[in-house]
Formats: sequence, structure tokens, C-alpha cells
Amino acid sequence: MTPTKRQGHKRRLPLKARVVAAAAALLLGGGGTAVIAANASAGSAGKPSARASDGAAGAARTATTIACPDVGDRLREVPDPARQKVSEGLAELDAQVARAYELAAASGGDGRAVLGELKEQRSATIGRMADAIGERSARPSDLTELSGCTSRQVRTEAAADSGGEVRSPGKAMPGGPAPADFADIRKAPARPRPAARSGGSTGTFTSSCGRNENGHFNSDNVIVTPGVSNGAHHTHDYVGNLSTTAFSSNASLAAAGTTCTNGDLSTHYWPVLRLLDGKAAPDANKPGGGHDGNMGKVLRPASVTLQFRGSPASKVTAMPRFLRIITGDAKAFTSGTGNANASWSCVGFEDRQLKDKYPICPDGADVVRTLAFQNCWDGRSTDSANHRTHVAFARADGSCPRGFRAVPQLVQRITYDVPAGTAFAVDSFPEQLHKPVTDHGDFINVMPDALMAKAVGCVNRGQRC
Repeated sequence: MTPTKRQGHKRRLPLKARVVAAAAALLLGGGGTAVIAANASAGSAGKPSARASDGAAGAARTATTIACPDVGDRLREVPDPARQKVSEGLAELDAQVARAYELAAASGGDGRAVLGELKEQRSATIGRMADAIGERSARPSDLTELSGCTSRQVRTEAAADSGGEVRSPGKAMPGGPAPADFADIRKAPARPRPAARSGGSTGTFTSSCGRNENGHFNSDNVIVTPGVSNGAHHTHDYVGNLSTTAFSSNASLAAAGTTCTNGDLSTHYWPVLRLLDGKAAPDANKPGGGHDGNMGKVLRPASVTLQFRGSPASKVTAMPRFLRIITGDAKAFTSGTGNANASWSCVGFEDRQLKDKYPICPDGADVVRTLAFQNCWDGRSTDSANHRTHVAFARADGSCPRGFRAVPQLVQRITYDVPAGTAFAVDSFPEQLHKPVTDHGDFINVMPDALMAKAVGCVNRGQRC
């Protein structure tokens, strides 16, 4: 989608952060830290977002969340004149789910009534989106089938294999994460690297773009909800293009400055990682932060590596300028893992990757997030209605699906120096409970054509550039 400049979208159901005093002893590495978690609230002060089933220690055993079909993922055609209304509709749907999540999780809430009201709200919003699309093309009647949602109970106690010498958090935090969301990286199975094959492209090209020393943060998502302020409902970390907001256009991105030392104007962003140490964060009452249930100090990356890699099966061709790619799925916890692509590890243990757990790293080892992007392109479009079908991952043998061609594969590698004995979590939509499986990365290619040609040449010649 190519957004146009306009007023920020105001959500009909604004969320307000209410800090609930959930003292949780975190037993990572033998240290104890009190955690204050957030309850995404629109007026229910003091009601926790996790329904506790009290045990001997009073620890929360289950949490209630809301699972809804992902309307954005089902979009197949959005005419240009309808894009702004569709973008606003997607943001409105997210706000409706967040509000329903809070009401369903609150003690004494009537879950059936909440789901009924949510269905009515979603049906009206989806209907307006379908009408906007139908003004210029066939009206997608199947979207209205996606209005119904369900509530579900999520177990929050620690997993049996997450303890040991290095232990996971001892209690669940309201709103997540849960003790079972952490695992000792040393117990994860090691996976050998795939062997290089003849005919492939073995080089790499790296853009050095810093680690957001300039403090470029916002809760926008210019790819999924352009033209909508706080469309992400969580805070994004940016490197590369200096101008990226919800209102960026191809022209504004091409005219902006960059943090990259080689002149790469591309936009790279991902949800921030927060330290759950009980200390108030500057954005505790702001959109994307406590306003949307994301609490804790934002951790600045210790390092960021942006590397483009080749294909094991063929040479690569240039990405088109302004190609947009999303890897992973911010709603993977409730929508399923079909688009999930989270990968968590620790420095020194990167042959071991966790897909649905946060790593507990040995003392001195930084946490690592690895976000590998789709490496096959359809040769036609720089974006698609659901932001996924114009790109694809290579098949198991390294070849691209029929109709796709290999392009340099972007891999964002981000490390964090997490203090020993302190839990952390990725920013998320409130109902996703800060699950590690929801990690995701975003990329807009704004490389000058000459720089992209250089990257392709390095990759295809087997060079390290």
C-alpha cells in the first residue's frame, strides 16, 4: 500500500494503561526481581488481564484471551481508492479485539456477552471495508464470515523442562509472558547448518545502519496500516530510513536521510524488547507503551546486523525498489503459526533456535533475535493486499516456488544485553500475551538501484561485502 498524508486515525475504543501491582518473584539465574505488569484497560481500573486460579503459592494458572480470524491476512485485492478505508478498518478491528480481551479477562466478566458485542462491532467494520473494496472491484462477501471470535483459557504455569540450574520466571505476569514462555537455551537441540550446493549464490552483503542510537520509535505500521497513527498498538524500533512513520510514501522515503553508512535508504523495523524489572518506562501512559499494555523499559539493541544472503539453489536477481516484506506474524498466538517465523537464541548458541520460547541465556551471553525474510519474489508486485502473497520462502531444496524468482534474503540479527536474573518480553497486541512466537520484522527496500546491483553482484560472486 502507498499511503497518502492525512490526519491520524482516532480509534473508537482507545485503550488506557492501568498498572496492576502484580509482584512476581523472577528466579532467572537465582536472582529475584519484582515485576509490575500492565493491564490494557479502557476504564476498568484494577482488574487484572489474567484470571487467576489460586494455588498454594497464589500463582496465576490460566489467562483468558480472545482469538479472532485475521481479516488482513484474507485480503486478496484492495483497489487504490479503498486502501485508506481498509487500513482504518484493520486498525479499528485491532482496537475492538483489545477492548474485548480486557473485558473477557476481567474477573466477573460475562464472556458470552463480550463475544456477542465484539461480533457485532467486527461485522459492521468488516462490512464497511468490503463496501469500500466493492466500489471499485468485486465485493469480498467472504470477509463477513470472519466477524466471529472465541475466548480461550491459556495455561500459564512453568513448563516441566524450563527449570533446572537456570530457571524460568516463577510466576506469570498479568498480560504475559508466562513462566512456560522461557526455556534454557542449553537444552534446545542443535541443528547443523545446511551444506552449500553447486550453482548457488554464497556471498553476502551487509548494510551497517547502527542500533537506533537516534531513538527512532513509534507505534505505527506503514506497511499494514498506512495513514493510521498507532496502527501497530505496540512500539517499533527503527534503523535505516530516518523518516518512517504511518504517513510515509515512496517519495518521502526516497527523499529522507538514513542511519546506514553505505547510503541505503531502506526502512527496517521490529517490535521493541522490554525489560520486566518493575521500573516505570517513559512511555507508560503513551500509545504503543502502557496505553496498549506494553510495560517496562525498552532495551536498546547491543548490536544490529542487516545481512543479505544468497540462494543455495541459484543466483539471485535484484529486488525492486520499494518492495515491502513482512516476516513472522504479530498475531501468531491466536491466529495460528502458519505465518510465524520467530527465532530466539543466545550468542554462542545460535545453532540452537527457539521458535515459541524466550531463551534463558548463560551468564554473559546476549539474547539474539533472528528474523529471516522471504527470499523469493513474484517478479511483478512490490506489495500485495495481505502483504504476503507477492513473496515466498524457498522450498526445502532451496528453489523458489513456480512463478517466483530468487532475490537476496534479508536477515535481521538483533542482540540484547539482558541483565542476569531479569525477565523480558517483546511488545505485542494485548490479546497476544507477549508470546515469543509473535515476533516479526518489517522491511521496505529503498536501496538506490546502483547499491542493489552491488549487493546482487557480491552475493552471486560469493563475496563478503
